[in-house]
Amino acid sequence: MAEAYPRSDSESVSSSDNEEDWLNKPGEEDEDDQEQVSVVSLFDEKVFSDAPAMLAHCKDKFGFDFLAVRDRLGLDFLGCVRLINLVRGSVKEGAALPEQITAGHLADDKLLIPVLEDDALIFCLDDLPQPKKAGQQGAGAETAKETQAGGEGPVVDELLQKNARLQAELEQLAQQFTNYRLAVEQTLDKRWGVDEESDKAEASSKAAATPAPKKKDDSAYYFESYDHNIHETMIKDAVRTNAYRDFIYANKPLFAGKTVLDIGCGTGILSMFCARAGAARVIAVDNSAILDKARENVFHNGLENIITCVRGRIEDVTLPVDKVDIIVSEWMGYCLLYEAMLPSVFFARDKYLKPDGLLVPSHASMWIAPVSDAEYVAENVDWWREVYGFDMKAMQAGIYTDARMTVMPKEAVCGEAHAFRMLDLHTAKVEDLVFEDPWRTTLSDKVEGLDGFLVWFDCFFAESREEVVEAALTAKEWAAGGRERVAFTTGPYDTATHWRQGLYLIDKTKAKEIEVGPGKKLEGKIRYAIQEGHARGLSIRVTWGLEGQDTQAQTWLLN
Repeated sequence: MAEAYPRSDSESVSSSDNEEDWLNKPGEEDEDDQEQVSVVSLFDEKVFSDAPAMLAHCKDKFGFDFLAVRDRLGLDFLGCVRLINLVRGSVKEGAALPEQITAGHLADDKLLIPVLEDDALIFCLDDLPQPKKAGQQGAGAETAKETQAGGEGPVVDELLQKNARLQAELEQLAQQFTNYRLAVEQTLDKRWGVDEESDKAEASSKAAATPAPKKKDDSAYYFESYDHNIHETMIKDAVRTNAYRDFIYANKPLFAGKTVLDIGCGTGILSMFCARAGAARVIAVDNSAILDKARENVFHNGLENIITCVRGRIEDVTLPVDKVDIIVSEWMGYCLLYEAMLPSVFFARDKYLKPDGLLVPSHASMWIAPVSDAEYVAENVDWWREVYGFDMKAMQAGIYTDARMTVMPKEAVCGEAHAFRMLDLHTAKVEDLVFEDPWRTTLSDKVEGLDGFLVWFDCFFAESREEVVEAALTAKEWAAGGRERVAFTTGPYDTATHWRQGLYLIDKTKAKEIEVGPGKKLEGKIRYAIQEGHARGLSIRVTWGLEGQDTQAQTWLLN
C-alpha cells in the first residue's frame, strides 16, 4: 500500500528548509510533503488519492453517507473501523447493508479485523471532516478573512502552523493505528480464550516499583528465526507436508469431533488440515511472530470458530482446555534432534494429552551409514589447498568439526544403514534424547575409502497407541505394510527433503587409516549430547573401527 506512517527523522521536511518555496508560492504545498495514499472505494474498485473524495463518490453513486452514519452514531476511531469493515464485508459477500445502520450492527468484534488488508481508509480517518459544532462555520470564515487581510506575514505563519499541525496529526494517526492493532489483538485474544490470569500477572509485574531483571531466554534466537519465511521452505517440502495432510485426511474419523493441539503451528497449515478433517476444536500454539500470520490465515479461510491461536511457549501458556485428544506437531530438526523442540512436545503430552490420546507423528527412527565419496571430498575439502595458485587452508576451518547438512547421492553410501535409535513418542522421555548407542555395518563394493558418516531419520504416523513400529523398519517398509500407511524418510534413497542429511567428515589428518573393503564389518557407537552453551544445538560423537579391532573417535557440532 502507499505510505501512511509518519516519515522518519531523515525523511521529514523542516519548515525552515522550505520557507523560501512557500514565500515564492503562497497557498501551494510541495507535493513531496504530501503523504500519498490510495483509498479504495467502499463499494467498487475505484481508487482515490484521499478519503474525502472516496466518501463523496460513495455518497453520490451509491447513496451511502459514511460521515452522516458516523456522526449519527457518535463513532470513535474503533467505531469507524467497525463501520468500514461492516460495509466492505457486506460488499465482499454480496449482502445488502441494513436500511439504517445501528450500534447493534457494529457490536461484533470480528469487525475489528480489516476486510481489506492494509486498508488506507483506516489510516486516513483523521483526515475526514470532524463533526460540525454550532458556530464553527462562521468562525472559520472570519479566520479566512483575517488571513487574506493580513498580507504575506500571516500567510507564512499560517503555513508554518499548518506544517506543524500536519506533522502532529500524522504522529497521532500512527499512534491511533498502533492502538487499533493492539485493541484488535487484545479483543481477539479474549475472544479466543487466552488466559486472563496471564494478563493480570503481566499488569502486576509492570506495576512493581523495582521489577526483577528479566531472565535471558537462551532460546530466543530459535523462535526469532521462525518469524520469517523459513515456513515457505517447509510448506514447499512436499514430502513433509503431504505426509501430514495424507495422514490427517485419510483418518478423518480419528479427528472428527476431537480437540487437537498443534505445537509450533507456524503458518497454521497443520491446524487447518485438522479443522478440515472434522476436528471440533484446534488450539494452535507458537512462540514466534509467525502466529500473527497464522491467525490471519485461519480467519481468511473461515476457520476462526474452530482454531484458537495462542502466542507463547507451550510450557508457559495456559490453554483454554484441560485435555486434548490429539497432539500434532512438526518438531523435527536436522539429524532429528537439532533445535530440541521434542521436550516441549513431551511436556504438552504429559500435561494435556488424554491417556488414550494420539501423537502425530507417533514414531521416529535414526539411521547411520558409512560414506565413501572421493569426488565430494575433492570438491569441498581438498579444493581449498589450490585456489588459482593459492593455498587457502584457512577456509577449511570447521570442515571437520561441524556437521554438514547436505543431500548426498545414494551411491556415496558404502555400507548397510543401521537404525541406532527408535523413539515411540507416546512413551519416550527427555532423558532418552541424550544417549550413546552401538551401531554396525557391512561395507559394500562401493567402498574405496572411508570418508565419513551419514545420519538421517524416518517418521511414522500410526493410527493408535497400540501400533508397534519395529526398530529397524524403514519408512518405505512401513508404508507398504498391507494397508494405507503414512511414513517418510529424509535419507539418501528417496526424494530429498528440507532436512537433508547430516554428513560427518572424518579428519584424516588426525584419524588412523583403516583397511576397508567389500564385506568387511565396521562397528562403533554414536552419541548425541546437548552442546555446551547452546541449548538447542547438538554434539555428536562417533566411534568406529573394524570388527574386533580398536576404535577411534571424532566429535562434530551442529549449531
